[in-house]
Amino acid sequence: MPRRAWFSVGALAATTLVGSAAAAFPHVVREGETLAQIAERTYGRVQMEQVLVAANALDAGAGVPIMPGLRLEVPALGHHRVTAGETWAILAERLLGTADRSDVLAISNDTWPWLEPTDGQEIIVPYNLRYVVGQHDTLLTIAYRFLGKRDHAWMLDKYNHLKQRPLRRGMVILVPLTDLPLTAQGKAEAASSGALVRSEGAGRARDAQRRVDAELPQLAGDVRSGRYIDAVARASRLLGYGDLARVQIATLQRHLLEAYVALDATGLAETACAAWREADPAARLDPIELSPKIVRACTSSTELHLRAPSPDPAPPIPADAGGGR
Repeated sequence: MPRRAWFSVGALAATTLVGSAAAAFPHVVREGETLAQIAERTYGRVQMEQVLVAANALDAGAGVPIMPGLRLEVPALGHHRVTAGETWAILAERLLGTADRSDVLAISNDTWPWLEPTDGQEIIVPYNLRYVVGQHDTLLTIAYRFLGKRDHAWMLDKYNHLKQRPLRRGMVILVPLTDLPLTAQGKAEAASSGALVRSEGAGRARDAQRRVDAELPQLAGDVRSGRYIDAVARASRLLGYGDLARVQIATLQRHLLEAYVALDATGLAETACAAWREADPAARLDPIELSPKIVRACTSSTELHLRAPSPDPAPPIPADAGGGR
């Protein structure tokens, strides 16, 4: 069977295995453009031309002009905001087509499959590149070409349910791409096509969450070292990023609570405790783990937020009300 026919049949089968969250946006080739130019403008790297070639089933070599008016699919990452109860398996089935791709989804988000995502966390969704196997291709060479590491061959084997069966020329396999950073021009083109709208926060929330994760150890160090004013400034700045996961909000408010208590800012400590317990309803006021001042601030905060406002007492009735006797 010719290679093109193999691609058509294989690609149709492959598309039934993927979810609807895979992101990509169109680009119409202009006069004089090459794939290398498009790759450099979109990704900042000429080497990404090979991704455009594979994503669009093209055989054009490096720097070879392509026909004006040709509509290309430009791969990009998808994003998803996790809601309470969603696990890697649930997300993988919904976004990547099958639950057993959950380990790839977790690893793509710099974590382990046994550490479930948290409520409010924004995760990336790999782009499923449909690759037509060539005569000399192996999982090792494909993994090195598109994922940058030969030892990711296991990922391709599991992702495509190959069970160590050898590849055949003309087969179509899915390659989960995560290294697809867009340049400013690439983001602008994606936004103009609506791709960033479909991709939720387009990574902005994830970027904020990663910055917070990177600074949490420093914030904890500020509190442990008694740099409470620095801790308040840092935590307030991190909260200002917005779009944080609930566990991050809880952690930041918990550090703020301790800093405010140490600074004798009672009202602010009560507010921080209320915000901490709202973000983490399972939080416990353990008197062994928490200082008496923290427990007192949280107790006052709870009473303040749970106490219903009492109606204004009725004014006393004058003795001569009702016109007297």
